[in-house]
Amino acid sequence: MMYFARWKQAAILLVCLLGALVSLPNLLPRTSFPDWFPVRQVALGLDLRGGSYLLLEVDTSVLLRERLEGLVEGARRGLNQANPRVGYTGLSANSDQRRIQLRLTDPSQRDVALRVLREMANAVNVGGGATQPDIEVVAAPDGLVTATVTEAGLRAKATNAVEQSIEIVRRRIDETGVVEALIARQGANRILVQLPGVEDPARIKDLLGRTARMTFHLLDDTASLSAATPPPGVLFLQGERAGAEERYAVRRRVEVDGANLSDARAAQDSRTGEWVVNFTFDGIGTRRFSEVTRQNVGRPFAIVLDDKVITAPVIREPITAGRGQISGSFTVRTANDLAVLLRAGALPAPLTVIEERTVGPELGADAIRAGMISMAVGTVVVFLYMGLAYGLFGWFANIALAVNIVLLIACLTLLEATLTLPGIAGIVLTLGTALDANILINERIREEVKLGRSPINALEAGYTKASGTILDANLTNLIAMACLYGFGSGPVRGFAVTVAIGTVVQMWTATVLTRLMVIWWYRARRPKELPVIERPGLSLGQRLARPLFRLVPDITRIPFMKGARAGLLVSAVLSLASLAGAFYPGLEKGIDFKGGIVMEVRTEQAADLARMRSAVSTLNAGDVGLQQFGDDRTILLRLPAPPEEAQTQAVVNRVRGALEEASPGVRILRVEAVGNRISDELFRGGLIALGISLVAMLVYIWARFEWQFGVAGIITLILDTTKTIGFMVLFQVEFNLTTIAAILTVVGFSVNDKVVVFDRMRENLRKFKTMPLRDLVDLSIDETLNRSLGTSMTLLLSALPLALFGGETLSGFAWVMLFGIVISTSSSVFIAAPIVLFTGRRSLRRAEVETARPGTAPAAR
Repeated sequence: MMYFARWKQAAILLVCLLGALVSLPNLLPRTSFPDWFPVRQVALGLDLRGGSYLLLEVDTSVLLRERLEGLVEGARRGLNQANPRVGYTGLSANSDQRRIQLRLTDPSQRDVALRVLREMANAVNVGGGATQPDIEVVAAPDGLVTATVTEAGLRAKATNAVEQSIEIVRRRIDETGVVEALIARQGANRILVQLPGVEDPARIKDLLGRTARMTFHLLDDTASLSAATPPPGVLFLQGERAGAEERYAVRRRVEVDGANLSDARAAQDSRTGEWVVNFTFDGIGTRRFSEVTRQNVGRPFAIVLDDKVITAPVIREPITAGRGQISGSFTVRTANDLAVLLRAGALPAPLTVIEERTVGPELGADAIRAGMISMAVGTVVVFLYMGLAYGLFGWFANIALAVNIVLLIACLTLLEATLTLPGIAGIVLTLGTALDANILINERIREEVKLGRSPINALEAGYTKASGTILDANLTNLIAMACLYGFGSGPVRGFAVTVAIGTVVQMWTATVLTRLMVIWWYRARRPKELPVIERPGLSLGQRLARPLFRLVPDITRIPFMKGARAGLLVSAVLSLASLAGAFYPGLEKGIDFKGGIVMEVRTEQAADLARMRSAVSTLNAGDVGLQQFGDDRTILLRLPAPPEEAQTQAVVNRVRGALEEASPGVRILRVEAVGNRISDELFRGGLIALGISLVAMLVYIWARFEWQFGVAGIITLILDTTKTIGFMVLFQVEFNLTTIAAILTVVGFSVNDKVVVFDRMRENLRKFKTMPLRDLVDLSIDETLNRSLGTSMTLLLSALPLALFGGETLSGFAWVMLFGIVISTSSSVFIAAPIVLFTGRRSLRRAEVETARPGTAPAAR
């Protein structure tokens, strides 16, 4: 095990070199490389470079309504034009039952009616190349005929609508000039849009939110505009004429569809100077437009956009060139926006922004600065601790840690991952968790040296005996990150990926790379003893190569199990109090979990809170909260989510306008808007991730250890989690996706710490077959005390800079981490170990006879 063939050494060095080369392009801008060079880089997330994150939802319910309306209109036209004409009554649509129905006046015409309705069916793919009609037509003996939209038909229509919407959204955004936009499908009917560098996405949201379906209809001159309901086959639509609202009776039949447009451009009318939109049809549209205008000279022809009549000019003469003009009260911007919409095409269904997160570049720069400071401080203090606590082998571990970070960046580069602020937090935490394996190895080597083994045998035993514990401890962390990735969202998933990659890479650097460095050192020096134990009377250089301090002495005789019952009792009381606090006064839910609108704004002068509060309160947007945030020019504004998600963006725009009016020159640094439904989904997903993580830990520990350890592990995890929640209640730390990530990280670390103690208990059970279980548990804790405290110390030192310098976004995350680390370390001793003692007295020590007096050390020790 302490021998590496030359090819293995070359392979290890090659991996490190390739990692450095792959990471190197991240230090240079993309423009520094020629266009043909295949550069991969880690992209900065929107929270670091500024931009907007929009989650759009396709309203598929509209698809069903439109399909049913089309069936009704098609049935009316088809039955009336049938030969002989089919008589019917009660033609209507029922959205709840997904069908239309009618009753034949003459049941003998049943076959004709069925043929007419079945001809309106569309074929849908049901897999394997097979197709089936999207409607099911049935006739009852009493003359009732129904046409029901099938589940497969509706599903196919929804799938096509989402795919078509993604393409149209992409075309619309490309038309606006935004570069590097990310548009991706999320779930069944949602579209994720990321717009880097866009500070104010109001115009783009407006473009994306408009269906932009343009159709051309004839007006019905016979319909009474004062009637309450339109006659069959007619719609009453609103429009404008001469600046006043006007009602139009528009025939439902679409004479020409805007889908047949080939181009649309904004221009100024040469006669009036007003802005108009000139459009051109393709071949099919030109032919149809020519036919309609030739047959209806002298009649008004309405241009309808999203169920609103833009204009209804009278056809003076046939239009055969396939060109037309849309006039109205356009400005240069609205005319250009309409042209963009018409060129990109109409959405098959409306899109609603159900989640928005916008960060200005100024705030993004602050986030980068905070993240870099946290990372730098964390790196320095962790490196110093490791080098001073473990001497030469600690410095070897630091070199491996530096390589670990390089390889982590290389993996993220190959994946072309997006680095977010939580991702930076993941890298910082990797500094602490990556040294856990090195601490286990170094402590085991130290034990073997104190047992009198030769240097080479101590190294061999240290790496061999620690490898199983390292694997167990890190797999639990990977389980927690898998749960977080599976049920997390956005940047939190990036955190999970970063920590997971860092965990895998650090296992390799700790067990392979450090071993190679130790072998090189051993071959070069051939030492008679390893520099792992303090020796008096050494030179300064020799002292620096050895540990300078220990957190606790190597040999301790602390009777931890004397406080077993007290520890369990105190823990139970604290957990019960935490659970009570979670219900009352309750957790302070963040916007992720309760929905609402949060805006961070900065004024040119000291903010006038009273004036801004007065301006916003007149909007009737609910209970408005304004508070200073950091300095007297920065204000944080909170609003509840409106009852309907479609209203959220309107509220954001009204608040923005009110703030600009109350304080001219105000800058919007950040906007977060989360609808009630999406917040419920995020909350449910976070709790599911937490629950599945706990169950997965139980299964893993149960599989790797005896059942007593599994029970102890899961009970301890539940108690640790409840106390962490109690901490959040006590200090009003927001409960959001970021703190869920912190809790899951704590869960992973907690199991990691317990695995170390459990592994030593299991080893001692085989080693000391007659030792009383109480003494064996104390012995195992004493022997692993330096490892548990050392790992906790590296995590504390890496998380503390996040709490101090990470900014508002990461402060809650970091403080929850710090509290969780302390709780998890203490719970291994005062909760998990006592549970193993009480549940394992009969099964782990079946013939145990307690002969040793409480508090005395057994002879075997």
